[in-house]
Amino acid sequence: RRLNVRVNIELLSISNPVHKKDLAVRLTDDTDPFFLYNLVISEEDFQSLKSQQGLLVDFSAFPQKFIDLLQQCIQEQNKDIPRFLLQLVSSAPALDHTPVSLNVVETNPFKHLTHLSLKFLPGTDAEIKKFLANCLKCLKEDKMMLEEKLKRTEEDLTRQLSYTQQSLSEKSRELDKLKNEWTSYTTALSNKHSQELTSEKERALQAQTQYQQQHEQQKKELENLHQKSIQQLQNRLSELEVINKDLTERRYKGDSTVRELKAKLSGLEDECQRAKQEVLSLRRENTTLDAECHEKEKLINQLQTRVAVLEQEIKDKDQLVTRTKEVLDATQEQKVILEESTEEKQRHIEKLETTIKSLSAELLKANEIIKKLQGDLKTLMSKLKLKNTVTIQQEKLLAEKEEKLQKEQRESQEMGQSLHMKEQEVCKLQEQLENTIQKLEESKQLLKTNENVITWLNRQLSEVQMAKKLDSPASAHAAGRAAVSPISLPDRPSFHSSGLSHPISPLYAFQNFLEPIHSKNGNSQCPVQLNSQLLKPTRCSDAHTVPAAGHAANKENGDQLGLESKYLKKKDDSIPLRGLSQNTLNSEYLRPYLPAKAQPPPRAAGTPASAYFPG
Repeated sequence: RRLNVRVNIELLSISNPVHKKDLAVRLTDDTDPFFLYNLVISEEDFQSLKSQQGLLVDFSAFPQKFIDLLQQCIQEQNKDIPRFLLQLVSSAPALDHTPVSLNVVETNPFKHLTHLSLKFLPGTDAEIKKFLANCLKCLKEDKMMLEEKLKRTEEDLTRQLSYTQQSLSEKSRELDKLKNEWTSYTTALSNKHSQELTSEKERALQAQTQYQQQHEQQKKELENLHQKSIQQLQNRLSELEVINKDLTERRYKGDSTVRELKAKLSGLEDECQRAKQEVLSLRRENTTLDAECHEKEKLINQLQTRVAVLEQEIKDKDQLVTRTKEVLDATQEQKVILEESTEEKQRHIEKLETTIKSLSAELLKANEIIKKLQGDLKTLMSKLKLKNTVTIQQEKLLAEKEEKLQKEQRESQEMGQSLHMKEQEVCKLQEQLENTIQKLEESKQLLKTNENVITWLNRQLSEVQMAKKLDSPASAHAAGRAAVSPISLPDRPSFHSSGLSHPISPLYAFQNFLEPIHSKNGNSQCPVQLNSQLLKPTRCSDAHTVPAAGHAANKENGDQLGLESKYLKKKDDSIPLRGLSQNTLNSEYLRPYLPAKAQPPPRAAGTPASAYFPG
């Protein structure tokens, strides 16, 4: 089992009768007060322990080393496989007042090493009583200390409570004062506000009477403007019919071009698929050719090694031939010398017959040797000839293979060039495909915009026709119902050339905004400001003449017709005009022609067109 044990180490110095130092070690358990084991080691006992266990420490340094070992055990106790262990071993199965040995063990994967083992004796009844009395004494001292601390804390807390209660009473008084001040201040403020409200109501009544007068004036002006706008719309109708015919013709042409582009697209896709198949086949051929080239390079390397070996053999044979020639020369010289000696000795034949016989025998032997050497020479020469023929054949084979290799390299280069060309063609085809797709999308968008314009124009035509059928008193009734802004109308541009001071219709300016930019007779017009659901005419920056029927062309400055972005910003002092048809402003087909800021909101469901465009 595993226990947490407290180890107490004390050095006891005894002076009676001899000055001695003893080391007292005590084992106790905080949970079990009867668990007590003691050990007293004197200097003599330590010497025997040192000799038994092979310790290298003196008695003076032993307590600190023992403490170090215990600290290492404490550090390693929480690990799964601790390096240092404290083992308390007893002979009995339970710790029943039997002597116990405390071992400090170091664990290794090879062996468990016991650094120190100390035998402890169980505490007697008197020792246990003494230990318990000491424990009780310590506990009582701790209790006394805690009681003193408690009294101090209680006194501090009572002081703090009294102080906080005093501060609370002061704060409550201040709060009451503040509440009284606040109530007086609120009553004064309410009186002031009531007086201001009465004055404001009087001002509002005065302003209301002024606005009603202004409203009647504006009503008359709007009726005049409405009649003029009807005339201009009729003129515009004829122009829109002509534009409608042109747009229908363009639509038919667009349909035909779309069909042609689709046919071209299908053809290009077929060609692209064929090109891809050819590229795949060429890549396969290229891989096979690379493999063949690799095998042929291996063969060339083998043949080159064979040629090097054969050249070495030829050099060795050449050395042998030179040696045999040297031997032959030596033999020939000997032969010449022998012939000279024979000529000389023929004179002395009679005297030297014995010597001649011996010499003849030697000559026969020499001739035999010479014959043998000549036969060897012939065999060597035949072998040399054979080797020369073999080397010549191999050189021819090498040359042929080199030529084949060069041809194959040329073919592979040509194949790579053709592959590159075909990849370029495929890229070009893809670019053409993308261009055609872009053109198709552009043509589709053009068609959509054309259809939107045509439908919008048809709606405008139908609304104008409906407006014609309604009578003039109905228009007056609808204009009377329209809500007018409380702000007065700004100054309007006048016809300087004709001498008329009538204001320009806002619908007229809006019509000219929708006209194409490249029209020959460009009309000079006032810029129109679009608010969320109205059109507001502003004063023209240039004093151009604006005739009623035919408009003068703006030839000097070739400005584009339509609205500029600075005139399309929202202003707070704008005036809503309900004389125009709400469909002309809120139409979804008009939105592509207007900037993002100037697009009007959609018309409320259930409001008829006659309410916005009467008469």
